[in-house]
Amino acid sequence: MSVIRKQYDEEFKKKAVKLSYASNKSVAEVARDLGIADGMLYRWRTKYTPEGDKTRYATLEEENKKLRFENAQQAIEIDMLKKASAYFASLHK
Repeated sequence: MSVIRKQYDEEFKKKAVKLSYASNKSVAEVARDLGIADGMLYRWRTKYTPEGDKTRYATLEEENKKLRFENAQQAIEIDMLKKASAYFASLHK
């Protein structure tokens, strides 16, 4: 039996982080009040500032993900071009 993971939208995450910084309660208590795991709230705090903006870490993480995707696409294109050039070279022999 698989466990269905709940997905939280970005706005909820930002509000949870704001609340965790503004509250006198501990992060674990705020997380329990929101019905989420405290580790999840700590992870969100690395992505968002107390004002709700993305942190430098989150921005770099997104950029890294984008570049890895582009790199994978280019590797596929290079592989296809190598195979095509080998095919066409074999036709000329």
